[in-house]
Amino acid sequence: MDEKPLPSRRCAAAAVRFIIVALLVGAAAKAGAQQQTGSASGLPLPRYVSLKSDRVNLHEGPSKEHPTLWVFERAGLPVEITAEFEIWRKIRDSEGTEGWVLHSLLSGRRTALVAPWKKEPILAYASDRTTPVAKLSPGVVASLRRCDGSWCRVSGEGFDAYVKQEGLWGVYPGEKIE
Repeated sequence: MDEKPLPSRRCAAAAVRFIIVALLVGAAAKAGAQQQTGSASGLPLPRYVSLKSDRVNLHEGPSKEHPTLWVFERAGLPVEITAEFEIWRKIRDSEGTEGWVLHSLLSGRRTALVAPWKKEPILAYASDRTTPVAKLSPGVVASLRRCDGSWCRVSGEGFDAYVKQEGLWGVYPGEKIE
């Protein structure tokens, strides 16, 4: 599978929204606020997941009768679930596009996009985190293997390395993944 960068629609605006949401989530956590959970799944909201299929219709509302706003054509793409209604999940992609998809088209497998808001590649490091071993292009989808809150081990076709967590979309700032 050849990893290709995603075309940009509104990357800069998405990055700003991501930072604002991250700051709000962090502030709520520090204030001791209870995390919201989905009414259908009981899982935390918001949360990241990935697309299970190469063809996922994004609907305007939570039913097939609502118009299709967008068609995602990339399995593994990370998306953020922001709301739930029965078998439907409201999602947001890295560029801020929002809509509803069937829960069966989503996977709990964690992936991330490499710095979709940047124009230049980011460096990936060996396990000692001192020697760059690759340059990952913006928009490349990587599997998240683990994150310690600052660094994430990511892998994909032709790479298995560490990148700074702040250079990924699909993992919250400071989030730890085992």
